[in-house]
Amino acid sequence: MEAVEQFDQALLGQMKTNEGRDVASMSYEKPVLLVFLRHFGCTFCREALSDIAAQRQEIEASGSALVFVHMTDCDIAERYFNRYGLEGVEHISDPECQYYSQFGLVKGNFTQLFGLQSWIRGFSAGVLAGHGIGTQLGDGFQMPGAFVIQNGAVKNSFIHKLASDRLDYLNLVKCCEMGEAG
Repeated sequence: MEAVEQFDQALLGQMKTNEGRDVASMSYEKPVLLVFLRHFGCTFCREALSDIAAQRQEIEASGSALVFVHMTDCDIAERYFNRYGLEGVEHISDPECQYYSQFGLVKGNFTQLFGLQSWIRGFSAGVLAGHGIGTQLGDGFQMPGAFVIQNGAVKNSFIHKLASDRLDYLNLVKCCEMGEAG
């Protein structure tokens, strides 16, 4: 889903990473791939971390910064990021899911979370690909999404229709490639 939407600069300014930087300022330096995760015990969250780790070098080489939003404390989040080879990535703790809500990410219904397609993909990602399942760390009903923010505006986005949706993060940031100079 493509969107070009000017976002509330106050909201983006409130969103501080573990490094103390705010998303608004970061978006004026370079495009920000802002990834809202499901809880870390979720198979699909773990799959997303694995996918992003595999694409991280290319995402950053495109000129984009990577920032995660999660629902747990920063120490626990860093253990998961490190486990998936995402050491040093910037992230934002949002245990109350306020930022999720302000970005239009809703609580999933039964079909979105537990429908047949999610069960099939869950078996594939959890068992066959080895991502497993774990303890729920956050709101198990919260749906994920990803947004590309540049100069305070949403340039591209993907809002999951199903918890099992899998996206190509590198393709999402291509709307803002900085080219050779990036």
